[in-house]
Amino acid sequence: MEDDDRTPETLRWLRDKRRAHRRRKSRDLAVVVYTLLLVVVGYGSGYAFHFMRRVELGADYSGLGADLQRALPALCTLITAALALAAARDALWRGPVVVPAPSVGWLLAQPVRREKVLRPWFRLSAGLAVVPGLLVAAGGAVALRVTGLASLGSALLALLPATLCLPLLAVSVGMAVERRAVLAARVRRFTPLAVLVLMLLAAQVVLAVRGHRSVLLERAELWSGPWGWAAQPVIAATGGAAPGWWIALAALVLLTAAGLLLGHRDAARVPTAQLRRRAATAQTVSSVMWTVELRAARLALLDATGSGRVHRARLPAPRSKYLVAVWRDALALLRSPGRLAKALMWTVCATAAAALGTELDGGRRDLCTVVALLLGYVAVGALAEPARLETDDVRRAAWSPFRLRTLMLQHTVVPAVTGALLALVAAVPFAVAGAPWALLLWPLCALPFAAAAVFAACRGPARTSLMFTGVSTPVGDPGVLIFLAWYAAGPLVTVGGLALALGAVPHRPDAAGVGGVAVVAALLTAGLLYFAARSANRLVRH
Repeated sequence: MEDDDRTPETLRWLRDKRRAHRRRKSRDLAVVVYTLLLVVVGYGSGYAFHFMRRVELGADYSGLGADLQRALPALCTLITAALALAAARDALWRGPVVVPAPSVGWLLAQPVRREKVLRPWFRLSAGLAVVPGLLVAAGGAVALRVTGLASLGSALLALLPATLCLPLLAVSVGMAVERRAVLAARVRRFTPLAVLVLMLLAAQVVLAVRGHRSVLLERAELWSGPWGWAAQPVIAATGGAAPGWWIALAALVLLTAAGLLLGHRDAARVPTAQLRRRAATAQTVSSVMWTVELRAARLALLDATGSGRVHRARLPAPRSKYLVAVWRDALALLRSPGRLAKALMWTVCATAAAALGTELDGGRRDLCTVVALLLGYVAVGALAEPARLETDDVRRAAWSPFRLRTLMLQHTVVPAVTGALLALVAAVPFAVAGAPWALLLWPLCALPFAAAAVFAACRGPARTSLMFTGVSTPVGDPGVLIFLAWYAAGPLVTVGGLALALGAVPHRPDAAGVGGVAVVAALLTAGLLYFAARSANRLVRH
């Protein structure tokens, strides 16, 4: 290899060939940046002026500042853990080193040194990771200044180590997962546990805001790793107790430097076969995202990251042909408990939003109700994966003796029943706290959610033609809004209808109020199932 090293000549020839392409990409990037600047200036300048005006007039954010100061240790730990999990999961299909498919197929096959080809991509990923960190530092400094916790300069200096080192550490974590198959397998295995830890940290943040802090737990978090080391300078700048924060800062910087050195070394050791798979996955995801085929992108990611282990489970086969689809869906749910875990997680989040809404009033209570309903729809939608798999390729429905529209109606049974059971369990604490009506209202919401999920599965290919209507308005072409309304018609109608129905229910509803919500839920379910059947017929015809 050393005798036949053509790295300088090959890279020089490649730069010459790519010069025109890079000029065109630079022009396209300049247009995109110019458009984003216009949008930010046009729509954001008014809000920014209003915010700065309130600050100038002395708007009182002292209460918010006290809440933020109490939540800082747990909040920094939560953000860092979420960033590490996102970087590790991203490295399962992409990672910091993603070489374009032509370069993998041609350039790496030439007598060139791999480190000259691969390490620039790692350096590019590290450099790009710093940009959002700087933006977060600026925004966090303004937030600390507005809430009266620190001056702008001291807040910026305290935030810079965290917002620079943590993104670089995330890139290093991603590089380690991309390079080592053993770490990738562990990331897949322990992702559910990591999500559970994130939920516990989120609960700790909420409890800290409410004044229920655990000093011992916070001390352990502040010194147990980079998630706490990064938070200590900020806590010290805001007047909190962080003795020895400069030691934590030095440890954070040293760990970041070591991670970058290790990642830079590993960047040249990624196997070529793995680079080919990642390039193909990235190309597939980018191409389908341009056509707004989010389902295709999700399938490509699942295929690359692994959908989890299939557990062995058995159920007695039904005697009636009308229960075969229900039996298959229940068996699939038992063999893929990850979907049930996702539904449970989103149910817990919906319960937390609803619990927060009970302590508020007016518009904030209505907002919490909408958020809780939206999270509930996501929970039930996680259980409707068999319906989506059936409509990804309608030829899969050849096993069924029924038409596709009838099969889709049968696919609503398991999500509706399972979602109703989860909602019933989530409503028990509210019933104990003096709101027994939740035991009736919450399970009712699962029925239209299941119908909406099946309707979304039967929606068919994205109708991108709706984005361009040719109608001029003061805010531009409304085609994007029309497309979004078509794309999210199921959850929009369901969440909107149930929010209006629940909003009309008094704090302690009577039988008439519960009956009204039941009628609305029944009408929504029937209407969505009707349109799901029509959409299924359209899929078969096409």
